[in-house]
Amino acid sequence: MLKKYFTVKQEGNDEQIIQKSRFIGYVRRTETEEAAQQFIQEIKKKHPNANHNCSAYMIGENDQIQKANDDGEPSGTAGVPMLEVLKKQGLKDTAIVVTRYFGGIKLGAGGLIRAYGSTTSQAIRTTGIVKRELMQGFSVTIDYTLLGKLENEIRNSLHILDEILYMENVEMIVYVKMDETKPFREWITDLTSGQAEIAEVKQVYVETEVESTVD
Repeated sequence: MLKKYFTVKQEGNDEQIIQKSRFIGYVRRTETEEAAQQFIQEIKKKHPNANHNCSAYMIGENDQIQKANDDGEPSGTAGVPMLEVLKKQGLKDTAIVVTRYFGGIKLGAGGLIRAYGSTTSQAIRTTGIVKRELMQGFSVTIDYTLLGKLENEIRNSLHILDEILYMENVEMIVYVKMDETKPFREWITDLTSGQAEIAEVKQVYVETEVESTVD
């Protein structure tokens, strides 16, 4: 599993008018090729009368699945520039469809490349980008007398306090970056004078929003 990677928020769209043609960009996070293909078909059904529904997607930890489709536009003028935007931003598990309603003015190859690329960039900016970072979960069980101090320390740290379970003792579920697990254990042991029970639980990806750098 990757320690961290970038992808889009779940779904979004945006549009622009270029030389009287309407370009609508749709973005979705898709973790399999089947999901990407399903998304493309959904947009095609949504716009059956559009002149083109061009698409691109990158799937997999190592971007092993990369596809681009011009859907009737001149070869290399739509799907490829859309895919290039995904590559430039380093977005994984992301699919994009750009629907075009022709406005009567031909854009030429260069104009099409710019139009599909800019619509993709705009749709990604509107949807938003997240960093997904793999974190190790810890269960920290303590006596109630230590709750105030430990909760305050964890909340003021870079670790993520996910939940507090109030039972016979107090159990905190905390998520920690993968390369900080040993220092975290030592820190908790020190703060509680060795009175905390510390156990690993599941690993999860934690998402934080980041700024888009696409043009």
